[in-house]
Amino acid sequence: MTELMTLEEVASYLRVTEKTVYRLVDRRAIPAAKVGHQWR
Repeated sequence: MTELMTLEEVASYLRVTEKTVYRLVDRRAIPAAKVGHQWR
């Protein structure tokens, strides 16, 4: 099973801002899925 990470965890892991994580998801540079009201 693939580990799910929160937005904050991804930003910390990549050492980027949360806004940058959103941009990467938008560009499909990193995979993401919406679980309820949260992106994972």
